[in-house]
Amino acid sequence: MFQGQLVEIYIGSVKRQNLQRVEQVEAIPERGLVGDRYFRRGAESNILGSPEQEVTLIEIEALEALPREEKLSLEPAQARRNLVTRGVPLNHLVNREFVVGEVVLRGIRLCEPCSHLESITVSGIQKALCHRGGLRAQILKGGVLRAGDSIRPREERVFRPADD
Repeated sequence: MFQGQLVEIYIGSVKRQNLQRVEQVEAIPERGLVGDRYFRRGAESNILGSPEQEVTLIEIEALEALPREEKLSLEPAQARRNLVTRGVPLNHLVNREFVVGEVVLRGIRLCEPCSHLESITVSGIQKALCHRGGLRAQILKGGVLRAGDSIRPREERVFRPADD
């Protein structure tokens, strides 16, 4: 069990451009974060997306460890993840549901750093963030995400067969 916090929120309206820090953002199931480059606008949109593009998260602890462990530095916006967390074991949330404020997310897969991230930041960052580059998540229940929101696991639902 954990009780973490949403530290910062970032969105980018255009691919490959710098992400902008915001204090809150609306999360819409099957579409993503309003204003983000991966937000799916609906049937009329030519943007094809998948659930794993709806939200990305990274632990602030992973970024804070870089100067100590790897002699590298990366600001949260440079990590190119939407949500920056504290006290949340993101790697353990693959295939699990969790709650951020009023929003329910499901971890889909780890968000490993790519060569593109290294090409636009610092040499060695891809290796340094291997297995701690964050999480890709799907929005199950929408709402407004706010910096400072608590993050916790969703209560496990126990399914019992009905009595005959």
